[in-house]
Amino acid sequence: MDKQYEVLYTPWKVGNLEIKNRFVMPPMEGTNIIKWEMNTCYNKDVWDFYKERSEAGVGLFIGGLVPVVSMVGPMWLYDHPEVFKPVKPLMDMIHKNGSKFFCQITAGPGRETPFPGLLYPIMNHKSLELLTKPILHLDWWNVGPDANTPTFWGPEKLKTRELTKDRIDQIVYAIGRVSKMLKDQGVDGVEIHAVHEGYLLDQFAMKYTNHRTDEYGGSLENRLRFACEIVKEIKKQCGDDYPVSVRYSVESKTRGFNEGVLPEETDYVEAGRDFEESKKAIKILEEAGYDMFNCDNGTYDAWYWAHPPVYAPLNINLSYVEKIKPYTTKPVVCAGRMQADAGAASIAAGKIDAMAVGRQILCDGQYTKKIAEGRMEDIRPCISCHAACLPWGWTNGNGCDIDPLDVHPGRCALNPRTFREKKYTMKPARRKKNIAVVGGGIGGMEFAMRAAERGHKVDLYEKTDHLGGVFNAAAAPDFKEKDKELLAFYARQLEKSPVTVHMNTEIKDLNELKADEIVVATGAKPRTIKVPGGEKAITATDYLLRTKEVGQKVAIIGGGLTGCEIALELAKLGKEPIIIEQMEYLIKAKYVNAANTNMLRDYIKYYKMPVYLESSVTEIGDGFVMVKGKKGKPQKVECDSVITSIGYIPGTPLAEKSSGKVHIIGDADTVGNLKTVILAANDLALKL
Repeated sequence: MDKQYEVLYTPWKVGNLEIKNRFVMPPMEGTNIIKWEMNTCYNKDVWDFYKERSEAGVGLFIGGLVPVVSMVGPMWLYDHPEVFKPVKPLMDMIHKNGSKFFCQITAGPGRETPFPGLLYPIMNHKSLELLTKPILHLDWWNVGPDANTPTFWGPEKLKTRELTKDRIDQIVYAIGRVSKMLKDQGVDGVEIHAVHEGYLLDQFAMKYTNHRTDEYGGSLENRLRFACEIVKEIKKQCGDDYPVSVRYSVESKTRGFNEGVLPEETDYVEAGRDFEESKKAIKILEEAGYDMFNCDNGTYDAWYWAHPPVYAPLNINLSYVEKIKPYTTKPVVCAGRMQADAGAASIAAGKIDAMAVGRQILCDGQYTKKIAEGRMEDIRPCISCHAACLPWGWTNGNGCDIDPLDVHPGRCALNPRTFREKKYTMKPARRKKNIAVVGGGIGGMEFAMRAAERGHKVDLYEKTDHLGGVFNAAAAPDFKEKDKELLAFYARQLEKSPVTVHMNTEIKDLNELKADEIVVATGAKPRTIKVPGGEKAITATDYLLRTKEVGQKVAIIGGGLTGCEIALELAKLGKEPIIIEQMEYLIKAKYVNAANTNMLRDYIKYYKMPVYLESSVTEIGDGFVMVKGKKGKPQKVECDSVITSIGYIPGTPLAEKSSGKVHIIGDADTVGNLKTVILAANDLALKL
């Protein structure tokens, strides 16, 4: 082990509970041990997940949030002791491996409840309570300190209902009761999802979402009363020595409803909790009885602080958490794209007590073990894409898009084994085959290595002098440092594998290959624009790979994810991007996480980029494009260069000429993303 990481493997305490090292897995969707939102059961999918990661050496797990009130079926969690019984064997296994476990409990998301648009008519019904009982309990979910507060997912279409004092009392009691039931099953402590991310308890804590005039509104002490009553009730039912953590956003980083504050911004008025208030809040919460502060920043309105995407800096919240630590005597944990070197340095300096590593542990279950063994180069890097761990998109106020084909948030786009550990373990094949793979992009490399794991003899053919395919372009911007690490990771792992790689080898006829099975992973071709002067434009790939240069003013045709990422890079380079998009808003792509898309949209506003929505380009000239909107005549927009980012065309002529067994994966088959291509590669490797 590198000496700088040794401090990460030293013990620390939360109350009287000793934890063996400084690695904390924070709560994430899918890691919850009990499902009590849209399902009402113990989560049997978590066993192998926790087994692998506890064996790898994670010190403290904090499982994903568990509500005490369900949306469907049975209502109160504490009325169902049968759901808790399977928890004990899970705890015994985790403890046997030397790890500790906290369960996160929530009072609910409040205005952030991710209702799809189809539920809006029900939620707006005046007789909601009568309409939804006893089958649904939606009247317990879309609530807040105030009535008529805009919801996050549908601010124009759905407002909150006021949470009554009687219901506050019921929730406080229920959280205490559930905590005791968890303690009885061996759970080491609980965490309250309280003053964090703009959820219900945080809505009580912040000025812009709490305008109550009773004992739960007004002063900071009143706004924190709900969270304080909860920890007191837990201590009453579980004992003073039972550890209780609180999820804590140091600053809200929120300008207002659906308006976040970017990391570069300093001149703004905080709508939520600023640092001055945070200094007082953390003391109030400590005095109430909380034993640990699990920290980051943000609200759903500024979701990219709590769920930092690729555009966010590494260790985005670290300086804020270090700054708040002197104001509490309790241990402080920091989350948010945490890197081992930065976390270790901060712990060694006494500035934080532990580092929270979430999505990286989804991405590589051996993360803590590989650091201990000095194998940093073997860690599969998380690229902060949210494509499988939280594929919840924001459809411009029309509800939350949740991918129906991936109903288990918490999985990983780069690691299909996450929560499917048994299914995607590559067992030896019954019959060993000679397999040829054409194309050395991510899909081709992934399949080749997985097939080789099964014992097949694999030859991979790449026509260029470099591996990675189109992902080299995707990884090109400066803010894609983890994408670049992923390319390097694949190259290293491929070199260590038994796969025979043939570089600078173009396959023009599959019949030349002497193989039992042939896998084609040659990618897709970028679409070109067919308008007068279309030949003057360059493709997104040409720009990203720097095969062609651009001028100062750059028109980008296509305001999808890639087009907006190019615009961001151009702006950071001091150029002047102009976005032209046919849809009614930017990045109209389902299942792209709202933290990612909202951060890009906020950057576009921050850099004051001209955006033409519901518009198309009718002509490209020398120094201009003609842009036609939904109504009216085309207008001339001056620019020095034009980049097209209008998608890709799948298909490969190679397969049409072959007489052998051919399998097409990735963009050559259907244009997708890393999640779809890596999953397809693994599925095919299991099949052959």
